[in-house]
Amino acid sequence: MATEELRIGGRAPDFRNLPATDGKQYSLERFRASRILVVVFACNHCPYVQAYEDRIIAFHRDYAGKGVTILAINSNETEHLPEDSYEEMVKRAKNKGFAFPYLRDEDQSVASAYGATHTPEFFVFDAERKLRYHGRFDDNWQDPSRVKHQYLRDAVEALLAGKEVPVSETHSIGCTIKWQV
Repeated sequence: MATEELRIGGRAPDFRNLPATDGKQYSLERFRASRILVVVFACNHCPYVQAYEDRIIAFHRDYAGKGVTILAINSNETEHLPEDSYEEMVKRAKNKGFAFPYLRDEDQSVASAYGATHTPEFFVFDAERKLRYHGRFDDNWQDPSRVKHQYLRDAVEALLAGKEVPVSETHSIGCTIKWQV
């Protein structure tokens, strides 16, 4: 279960050697050149994550050339949710065409360090890896055509322009992270 709450202005907790669906291992340090780092806690089984996958893919496509890196981390236990296993993550990433790293946090230490509670849950860090936005992607997970507030995009646009993030926190919605017992 999450042990800490990462607050706005707090530093990104380090992580090391998380296996990704591309066969590589990633550490926080690997992303040091990114102007902005977006960490999203995600998984395969959650309908909220599934509803946002195409928007996350589009976000990556729109911002990758601007120094913004997005990475997804799956921390769910897999004894009761085998569809969230590493093998199933590899299949999902290939089927959806993820062009961003999709990492496995098997021992759930990263989710715990970030204080993540839901999937999807977004954390936006500036170049100094200070948290500038935490919460949801936008205000309508079911129907992209009815979105009124683009929280994640607004946060990233503000940071790219050297401005303060207009809304720095929103309540994450989605499935709860499934913790090991």
